[in-house]
Amino acid sequence: MPVSRRAFLKDSGLGLLALGFPPSFLLRAARAADKRPGRALVVVFQRGGMDGLNAVIPFREASYYKMRPTIAIPEPAAREGRGIDLDGFYALHPALAPLKPIYDQGRLAIVHAAGSPNNTRSHFDAQDYMETGTPGVKSTPDGWLNRHLGGGGTPLRAVALTGRLPRILYGDAPALNLTSIAEFRLRAERATEMLERLYADAADPVFQASGRRLLAAIRALAELRSAIPAASGKYPQGPFGSRLSEIARLIKANIGLEIAFTEIEGWDTHVNEGGTTGILANRLRTLAEGLSAFFYDLGERMEEVVLVTLSEFGRTARENGNRGTDHGHANAMFVMGGKVRGGKVYGAWPGLEPEQLHEGRDLALTTDFRAVCADILARHLGAADINKVFPAFRSPPEALQWAA
Repeated sequence: MPVSRRAFLKDSGLGLLALGFPPSFLLRAARAADKRPGRALVVVFQRGGMDGLNAVIPFREASYYKMRPTIAIPEPAAREGRGIDLDGFYALHPALAPLKPIYDQGRLAIVHAAGSPNNTRSHFDAQDYMETGTPGVKSTPDGWLNRHLGGGGTPLRAVALTGRLPRILYGDAPALNLTSIAEFRLRAERATEMLERLYADAADPVFQASGRRLLAAIRALAELRSAIPAASGKYPQGPFGSRLSEIARLIKANIGLEIAFTEIEGWDTHVNEGGTTGILANRLRTLAEGLSAFFYDLGERMEEVVLVTLSEFGRTARENGNRGTDHGHANAMFVMGGKVRGGKVYGAWPGLEPEQLHEGRDLALTTDFRAVCADILARHLGAADINKVFPAFRSPPEALQWAA
């Protein structure tokens, strides 16, 4: 049966990749693997709004315990089920214990009271603003990671390990999304079979020549995939651990990857959030185990890799009547690897007294997430034009500290 161009687009799963760009697109990708390690940025989006106050606990704040009578994390002590002291004021949730050794090594930094300055409590709008990098502006057509790419480099420069291309990578620069390397291989095999049939039926010699070049490109990519190392490290079971593992494999393969993106859902804890155990604790454990496995999997390569976490907003300072928390404002970000000076909680602490809360209910914002991301882009990836990435944003001199 003849295979139509439309059928190929629908069935192969590689239609945009294969037909939306010339065959040289894929050939450049395959040839770009020069086996020289390069710097990379990994962005992890926590969709749903993480409760930063229970992730990184201000245990010296008496108001924290007054406002959270059933879900507050006990202050640090020499036994399990209590906060893990960081600096005498902040403590980690006990489920984040796998991150403490990395913090102690100075390889993990935390930025508290951080997030988007926009006041929306809508998941959709808040995520959109954070991914476009233009809080409050709904008309922005592209994502800030795509604007950083600027159209240069190889097609494998940006990869999202997600079900579909995230908003943060929309734009003119090529970006690839896949759920796994194995899935991409299967797509390519299916694409090759369909392309061979499609071009065999074509009468136009120019179309046939284009098809031959495209098939050659796909085969070249297949050779590249065979060089990607096998998964290693003790990642948590489930999609998040698997996708972090795949990102580590791509980084170690030296294929020119500069930007990687993945996400972890389940942070919308309106009901029965739990304290040291429960829904939030389970999510935090998965996050910590994944980040820890990624850090130790890459080993010395973490000198060239920075991982940053984002979540669209935090939670209310007070627990609600369902022993959960509602949509809030400021949150906590984690920054791991590279030359970042870790072992420190950054950001001015706004306090939790009633008059210090945002709109009388939320942790107030003192660090715009764009300041942290702009600092990473400039200091780690060498981005020269931050105003292009984050238009109309005047970044402070330095949101983090960096080693020479």
